[in-house]
Amino acid sequence: MLFYDCSTAPNPRRARMFIAEKGLEIETRDISIAKGEQLAEDFRAINPNATLPVLVTYEGTVLTENLGIAAYLEAQFPEPPLMGRTPDEKGLVLMWNSIVEQQGGAPVAEALRNAHPAFEGRAIPGPANYAQIPELAQRGVERVERFFAMLENRLTDSANVAGPEFTLADISTFVFVDFARVIKMRIPQENSATLAWFDKVAGRHSAQL
Repeated sequence: MLFYDCSTAPNPRRARMFIAEKGLEIETRDISIAKGEQLAEDFRAINPNATLPVLVTYEGTVLTENLGIAAYLEAQFPEPPLMGRTPDEKGLVLMWNSIVEQQGGAPVAEALRNAHPAFEGRAIPGPANYAQIPELAQRGVERVERFFAMLENRLTDSANVAGPEFTLADISTFVFVDFARVIKMRIPQENSATLAWFDKVAGRHSAQL
């Protein structure tokens, strides 16, 4: 297998943490988004969408989305399970992973890419250029505030995001919450359940990578 990573971006970090939690060592190539290496012809020959992460499987299949990468690795290496064991657990993991992508990851990206000078003309990832829309940046900040409130409600009632066990949903949530620092947003100090959960996940080996 071959893993295309970017050490500074959140979505590759999600895959990197998943790989580490599985105890795998996969040949890795780092692609610098800051330098625009994802737009180079040689990388776009692998992934025409010019996004990261990418996993090339044993069979040579190119997987370009976190959920596809996770599903493949879970099937190849079922222990430890990171996507649930029972049908209900599997459903909850994918449900919460989708929720945090839409309500956490997307608004952070919206706020960052529509305001930061580094993304001028590059407001949406991929090969096409899109202008920044300042109103979307403000909306993204407001959505992140609501995400933090939703997360606190959930973690007040649940040890982890999708249930009692650590799963893919925790990886996604941790990465998005941590990455919110780029838009100067952190877990509110009064959100004690979220802070305790975040510190617990931050102590895992995979979170250090």
